[in-house]
Amino acid sequence: MGRLSPMREALRAQLWPLPALGIVLAIAAGVGLPRLDKRILDEVPPSLTGYLFGGGPEAARAVLEAIAGSLISVTALTFSLTVVTLQLASSQFSPRLLRTFSQDRYVQTTLALFLATFTYALTVLRTVRAEASEQPRFVPQLSVTFAFLLAVTSVFALVVFLSHLTRKIRVETMLRDVHTDASATIRKLLTESDPSTADHAAVPQLPPDGLPLLVGVSGFLATVNEKALLAAAIDADAVVLIDRCPGSSLIAGTPAGSAWPRTGEPFPPHTRHRLVEQSAGALTTESELTPAQDIAFGLRQLTDVAIKALSPGINDPTTAVHALSHSSALLCELARRDLSPRLLYDDHDQIRVVLRRPTLAELLHLAVAQPLRYGAAEPAVLARLYMLLRELAWHSRPEQRPTIADHLAQVRSTAAAQRIHPGDKADLDDLADNVDQALTGHWPSTAPQR
Repeated sequence: MGRLSPMREALRAQLWPLPALGIVLAIAAGVGLPRLDKRILDEVPPSLTGYLFGGGPEAARAVLEAIAGSLISVTALTFSLTVVTLQLASSQFSPRLLRTFSQDRYVQTTLALFLATFTYALTVLRTVRAEASEQPRFVPQLSVTFAFLLAVTSVFALVVFLSHLTRKIRVETMLRDVHTDASATIRKLLTESDPSTADHAAVPQLPPDGLPLLVGVSGFLATVNEKALLAAAIDADAVVLIDRCPGSSLIAGTPAGSAWPRTGEPFPPHTRHRLVEQSAGALTTESELTPAQDIAFGLRQLTDVAIKALSPGINDPTTAVHALSHSSALLCELARRDLSPRLLYDDHDQIRVVLRRPTLAELLHLAVAQPLRYGAAEPAVLARLYMLLRELAWHSRPEQRPTIADHLAQVRSTAAAQRIHPGDKADLDDLADNVDQALTGHWPSTAPQR
């Protein structure tokens, strides 16, 4: 299983790192280019001199002041538009979509360019000197020309940013981005299922007197440091089981797993204390859900969008149906992946660490339960839920089909309790029958007609 760096994931979700880097580079360029001007200005060929800034000190100051003043205004506008977009995404779709906007490279790069241009213009401005008795006249022609080019680039970047922002706030774009990120996480963390190499029987069973491994800091489980956990288990000659998946809410002082001695002999007191302490240090908690190792994070985002669209204040079943379509695609991908517990071995091929993963039943419940509850009276939502189960049944393995059948029974029961037009009810019954056929490996070639 691949492991994303928690620090890298945290930096990706922040707006400030790339703009801060732009400011640092701008200061370096604002100091270095004027010095280069002094050295090579007399050596520039006449054919190139005509393309450089040709004004005097006052003109250079006016240009640099205009660039600095306009860019700080444009930067304020860009920040304002970004904040409005974040507010819109949070209130209308889901607060968990804010991470998608804040890690957008277009937004970060645009802000970095604007702030870098502003900082560069101010830094170069300090080097422009009129002729005086103490110091000779100096106009950094190359530096002022570069400031002009940065300003023109910023104007084009503003146009591109506005176009990108308009496209970004469309719900279809947001759902696509969530789907893309979730698929990338699944591919990094899970391998393709291969029944021939499955070792479910090899998973150690927790004894009744296992040592509880307590959580150190409350929050959402973000990442599990596998190397540290394996080292702690080997050091204590123990087997460690973490039964909470990334994304789970953990409370300090409560167990997140258990450990037991491999030899069956009780742990010495100092070993018990060290093992609990090291295990707690291997579990990183955050104040918010993150996609670092959370397989279900994308499904949570899509479900949030679906139930938000079904709320009385919005009443947008079409968006809910689109979100369920993306959830269906992710579930079908997850059905082909190995969701069995992850096992870590020592150098002697002995199992030392068992990390639980969410089951397909848990993931399917996450995607279906709330949309079914809040969209029970909407035939379009019920129809899409039936289609989701049908598509998942087609991609499922035999051992996964009872779970799909259980959810099919829930959707059928909910649909039967609604007051729905007889024609819509007949269509829904046909869709439910199609799920039954998909569970047996059959897919009718024609859609039911009312």
